[in-house]
Amino acid sequence: MKQKVFVSGIIPQIAADMLSRHYEVTMHNDLRLLTKQEIVDGLAGKDALLCLLSDSIDADIIHSNPGLKIIANYGAGFNNIDVPAATARRIPVTNTPKVSTNATADLTWGLILAIARRIVEGDKTTRAGKFTGWAPLYHLGVEVSGKTLGVVGMGNIGKAVVKRAKGFDMRIIYYTRTRLSTEIEQELGLEFMPLTDVIETADFLTFHQSYNPTMKHMIGAKELASMKSTAFLINAARGPLIDEAALLVALRNKTIAGAALDVYEFEPKVTAGLELLDNVVLAPHLGNATVETRNAMAEIAANNIIAVLTGNRPLTCVNPDIYK
Repeated sequence: MKQKVFVSGIIPQIAADMLSRHYEVTMHNDLRLLTKQEIVDGLAGKDALLCLLSDSIDADIIHSNPGLKIIANYGAGFNNIDVPAATARRIPVTNTPKVSTNATADLTWGLILAIARRIVEGDKTTRAGKFTGWAPLYHLGVEVSGKTLGVVGMGNIGKAVVKRAKGFDMRIIYYTRTRLSTEIEQELGLEFMPLTDVIETADFLTFHQSYNPTMKHMIGAKELASMKSTAFLINAARGPLIDEAALLVALRNKTIAGAALDVYEFEPKVTAGLELLDNVVLAPHLGNATVETRNAMAEIAANNIIAVLTGNRPLTCVNPDIYK
């Protein structure tokens, strides 16, 4: 009898094909997110779960299936999964790291340029037929070149963002929990600073910090007030890093010049009022949304499931202690 895999949402065909060659695959073939009960029902009697980053896989779901052998998350992050509950059952939890690096770094630069040069705002104006011709003071933005880029979090994505900043001749300051070596700092042209100094100094402040609950509201009213009034905040990391209520107030009051967001504190909901402001760009979590990256993520997730269901260790396990 074939082993069974439950896929909680539509994924690239490459993964569906890979899994279907070996297993009986049940896939939720809709963009609508499943409810908790629907995931429990779909998971019943299955050997593997391939879930989406937007699914909340809590202890109840994990314990609902005593035969579950792997939880393969379709995403680099995994804070949507109760990893301790899975670990207690010795169930490997996997993610899809690294392949998102270039796509997310590219998107970050898209956000930076969009908010600095008011591209989205200009698009709205043009579509509405309000563009009346070039004029010296019309629709002025600010230059990115020569400014100070503050990067919070210097993992693979942070470093990729920095490399792209070279073309803009920017001063690059950064904060990360574990400071990089002097050699890497020199190679990338980085200046390490305490977080408070990075926040206060940056013209463009971008977040690439991995997330855990202790980092909730890393940026709140106090931090926003300490930023330059001409500064822009960019978040393509995790929504809860930013206190969106405080950000809304700061944007309304022009405490900072603007913000560009790809992730949200209460995703998929956006804090009411942000959508009314012209000094914020709102993207629908597009960080790694490229054909190339999403296919690569699908392939990794499928290979992790195949490895575990054939008695091997997965390629990208986030709780490797289960194998000790």
